[in-house]
Amino acid sequence: MRRVITLTLIMLLAAAPVAARKQLPALEIPVTPQGLVDNVNGYTIDAQGNLERFNGLLIGRDGRVAKLLHDGEARPERPDFRLDGQRRTLLPGLNDAHGHISGLGFQALSLDLTETTTLEDAQRKLQRYAAEHETPAWIRGGGWNQEKWKLGRFPTAADLDPFTKDRPALLERVDGHAILANSAAMAAAGITARTQDPPGGRIERDAKGSPTGLFVDAARALVEKAAPLPLPRERDAAIAKAQDILIADGVTATSDMGTDVNDWESMRRLGDAGRLRVRITSYGMGVDAVLTIAGSQPTPWLYDGRLRMIGVKLYADGALGSRGAWLKQPYSDMSNTRGLQFLDDAKIKNLMSRAAMDGFQVAVHAIGDAANAQVLDAIEELSATYEGDRRWRIEHAQIIDPADLPRFAKYKVVASMQPTHATSDHIMAVKRLGPGRLKGAYAWKTMLDNHVTLAFGSDYPVENPNPFPGMADAVTREDAAGDPPGGFLPEEKISLTQALAAFTTGAAYAAKAEDRIGSLTPGHFADFILLDRDPFQIDSRALRETKVLETWIGGVRAWVRTGS
Repeated sequence: MRRVITLTLIMLLAAAPVAARKQLPALEIPVTPQGLVDNVNGYTIDAQGNLERFNGLLIGRDGRVAKLLHDGEARPERPDFRLDGQRRTLLPGLNDAHGHISGLGFQALSLDLTETTTLEDAQRKLQRYAAEHETPAWIRGGGWNQEKWKLGRFPTAADLDPFTKDRPALLERVDGHAILANSAAMAAAGITARTQDPPGGRIERDAKGSPTGLFVDAARALVEKAAPLPLPRERDAAIAKAQDILIADGVTATSDMGTDVNDWESMRRLGDAGRLRVRITSYGMGVDAVLTIAGSQPTPWLYDGRLRMIGVKLYADGALGSRGAWLKQPYSDMSNTRGLQFLDDAKIKNLMSRAAMDGFQVAVHAIGDAANAQVLDAIEELSATYEGDRRWRIEHAQIIDPADLPRFAKYKVVASMQPTHATSDHIMAVKRLGPGRLKGAYAWKTMLDNHVTLAFGSDYPVENPNPFPGMADAVTREDAAGDPPGGFLPEEKISLTQALAAFTTGAAYAAKAEDRIGSLTPGHFADFILLDRDPFQIDSRALRETKVLETWIGGVRAWVRTGS
């Protein structure tokens, strides 16, 4: 059914027609007039973490919320524009606390294997993609998951070679922590049986010691160095595409976890051209990138609050699916490994200290319980030197020894977690860890019960960036098929209000942006979304299927859904 939005007064200068699933042309956005969005079913999280309801929103000429209106409160008689919300539900713009913007865009514009359910399905897509895309010379893609394929092993170059012929191909695993290369790519990179595993990485090998084509974590660079870098225009197109995807899903702000110099330059080009829409808090890929981009301190907010580099992203280990997560005890399904320790204790403390001394926020990827313990040890030691509001972040915080959980609250560590990881990992996590080590895994409720700030995201493109399935996962701990019945570790379920807070105020606090985004309290940017249903009045399956009808950023409509 086509949805038609009626403006009782046409927005001065700003009411440009909007094509289905397309952004408004950036240069047509004027200074925001005073506006009234009325007759809505509005929700926001207040300063105490409670759910506040309202039915009108007054927008100032600065693009910020001037006032929330409730039943019986007077409306301005002559606002510059008035939008009748038709009793639709309005939420603050959602904030993905952990994503990879260029990765999302490149995946959408290349060979996307996220929906493949078998190796054969992936091979068909690869063959079709190679035939339809004769350029560039290297085939790039990603999103595969051998667990989803029920393959019982990692794929190999031999699985790709018949479908790629002499063209090099690199296909990234869904978690981004492993890459599959065909024989042509390995030959181009000079990979042989004599190639050594680098620190923090692993080359999968066959019984004879020859590389199979799978390169885990730091080993990725061995083969990727031979592939040409994307051209600036290709990177710009990828980031622009990622913005389209995010805004259509109601994501108006995000933390980019691992911005490199090329990504930053692309974001700046988009900003200079007036094409940067999503509010991006950037965490540079390592200390060197941060110092190169930002210099001696975090950047100010640029492009009317659209871009800021505030911190550094570090890695303590890899991912559970590729057995790169660093565990205290060996993997239950492979007893000869505990995963990969990326940095020794002295190195990680030195890097964290170097970032902190210039006021950069530190966010460290840690999935395994050993990795989380190492980062908490470092924070414990550094907290005595670097006092004040540091807001140390641990990204993922998936597998934690229960003995280490209290240290999150003690040192005010933000737990930046992704609810969909729990539902997509649940079968694999039991295999990797065994049931005895799951207490402390994906422990959202425990974090909240211990007064730890919880910031939710999706880790896109690892998972779909749509926040509504993520909220459903947080509330039920069941996947889209309802598995496992009753939820994976159901004692860690949280309420929908808590999940919404983690995707709004929690994510904003995690990025030191709570003074401007995350809620719709006066003074915050008027970033909001209109929905096709009320999330608080439906079951979890309907919550998962929620559709965004409109996305507004800074008091201006940035996107509208047309058609059914």
